[in-house]
Amino acid sequence: MSGISNIIENFIKQMLEEAESGIIEIGRNDLAEQFGCAPSQINYVLTTRFTPYKGYYIESRRGGGGYIKIIKVGIEEDKNMEDLIVNTIGDSITKNKGYHIIEGLIEEKVVSKREGRLMKAAIEDIALQGASKGKNKIRADILKNMLLVLMR
Repeated sequence: MSGISNIIENFIKQMLEEAESGIIEIGRNDLAEQFGCAPSQINYVLTTRFTPYKGYYIESRRGGGGYIKIIKVGIEEDKNMEDLIVNTIGDSITKNKGYHIIEGLIEEKVVSKREGRLMKAAIEDIALQGASKGKNKIRADILKNMLLVLMR
């Protein structure tokens, strides 16, 4: 299982290197067909090897015309942002701690007040009410993805 995962990971990384913009769009089913695996294998590679911790932002659309957009964001080039994403936010974050981080970003003028309000709304308990458990983990993932988008 890990053999095909390594091959898929390396293929995607090579595509990203060749893309001048650091952004690629690929069809999940097309990629699965190319490697003779199930689309769920592609999902596995994306969720385990292309994470915000490693500086990747992924947009995904399912369905007939579904695609995956993978964006390599150079967090290693900005040590403050890397520290914020990896060490401060981590795997899980409370709403209050998330709010403090966002307030700091507003004060430092990394984000506008309006963007800060949108970020807060996205990590608010009411926005996560559908999650029966693991809200702090989901909150951390949302916050990390928003920061990666801000970096591009």
